[in-house]
Amino acid sequence: MDQLRTREVDLRFQHRERARNNEFSPIWQGTLDAVFKDVAPYYDIASDFASLGLCSRWRRRFVTWVDIGSGGRVLDVCAGTNGVGIALLRRQPDLNVFAIDRSAAMQEVGQQRARARGFQIQSFIDDVHELPFDENSFDVVTLQFASRHLRVVDVFSEIHRVLKPGGRFYHCDMLKPESPVVARLYNTYLKACVSGTAFAFRSGSEARSCVDYFVRAIDLFYSAAELSELLDNIGFSDVACQSATGGIVASHRGLKR
Repeated sequence: MDQLRTREVDLRFQHRERARNNEFSPIWQGTLDAVFKDVAPYYDIASDFASLGLCSRWRRRFVTWVDIGSGGRVLDVCAGTNGVGIALLRRQPDLNVFAIDRSAAMQEVGQQRARARGFQIQSFIDDVHELPFDENSFDVVTLQFASRHLRVVDVFSEIHRVLKPGGRFYHCDMLKPESPVVARLYNTYLKACVSGTAFAFRSGSEARSCVDYFVRAIDLFYSAAELSELLDNIGFSDVACQSATGGIVASHRGLKR
């Protein structure tokens, strides 16, 4: 596969990943860095504004689902402003939390937020498609609200590699609704709210130029059922899914045997 690992996955997923990569690669490799640098200072407020407050609620539900023992090692992939890591540390302060994100600007805000609350999160600025960690390093890996911007077969395979045997991967994102009617309504809403949020927060030209991309990224992404199947295909077992709001958002959990 072009620019993708040759890991054996179902042909349906190979074709979808090739289509996503071919269409979005220029945005993934350049534009999004500028977008997240621009939005980093107001990312959390803007996310709640665009989602009518649902983003924070989804994160709280997601973090509640994460099961990890005392002193466990957690890796938050595409950690952004460390919303997940901070929430986990609030619940269980003795965790060892690591954060990785390609955006230094987002992690700078995230580190400021963590320090302000008295938490320490070890930060790495790197490409999440090749995680800079040894095999069997983490008890839990989390990934929220970023997969539609990634080559997910590569990233999920890397997450499987760095998890310890018996470790769990927790994932949450906006997904493609299975109902065509819900999908059309959602696309209309998404385009309007992204445009409105960019205007309200006076986002830069890069962010404004990505309005159509954010809608198209959902169109070419996976439904909740497809993502469950993909996780199983990559090698996770006991895959479970919690879906909300007509399949627009779903959380998944997979175990590494």
